[in-house]
Amino acid sequence: MINTATLMTRCLSPILLSAIALSAVPVAANAGNMYIYKDKGGQVLLTNVNPSGNFDKFTKKVKVTYYKDSKMYDGSSNSSSSDSYGSSAASNSGSRNAYDSYIRASAERHGIDPALMKAMMHTESAFNPNARSPVGAQGLMQLMPATARRFKVSNPWNPADNIEGSAKYIAWLMRRFDNNIEHAVAGYNAGEGNVDKYGGIPPFKETRNYVKRVMSRYHSLYKNDAGLSGASMSANNQTSSANTNNGLQNVSYGTNSNVNSASYANSAYAALR
Repeated sequence: MINTATLMTRCLSPILLSAIALSAVPVAANAGNMYIYKDKGGQVLLTNVNPSGNFDKFTKKVKVTYYKDSKMYDGSSNSSSSDSYGSSAASNSGSRNAYDSYIRASAERHGIDPALMKAMMHTESAFNPNARSPVGAQGLMQLMPATARRFKVSNPWNPADNIEGSAKYIAWLMRRFDNNIEHAVAGYNAGEGNVDKYGGIPPFKETRNYVKRVMSRYHSLYKNDAGLSGASMSANNQTSSANTNNGLQNVSYGTNSNVNSASYANSAYAALR
């Protein structure tokens, strides 16, 4: 058996609890992610860090429980004020306004807010049409291959095609979630199935931070951007490289309601943008 006294000592910093000690030590609401591990003999360890030292025999991860972090955005604010989401710095990308005409045109066709699209593009790719994530998301708005196929995007590396497919997906998400912007944004990142499962923004730190970044940029940078208001203006003659031979592998993905759920697994990549 695990020595309870040792566990209680270890509990101080960092938090390290066994199932034996649970009744004596409360888990704080802002403890972060908690993991349940087992060793070969079936003994259980509850921890918020990887087992180490005397506990490195616990190698089988059984379950992860997500606890709300008091400093982590949870979508609880219903205010439309930009103060509710914090302010965002403008992008320093040289192409930050290069795709506005495409955004306006696609947003108008599909009845969505171009400012929201631009905030999502800023967060997804930082306006890089050649962006590719470690999990395979492609282009300006980081479409997964299955999502691109689902919305008839023939070339995700072509800005116009990618933006059009993304607009279709956002419009679909807005209809599915009764025009709840935060839920639609969360669905774009974590998959609509996860929004259904958790009844709102999923308790993934990556997704909640993604929603916060998008909403902050939407309100503080793009909602009142005059460059996005002329939806009737025609797209300018931008030339874009169609990187069809960009070393892509033929990857097969499912096409169910969680088709875009791999997006949130790319949190480290997104956080660096």
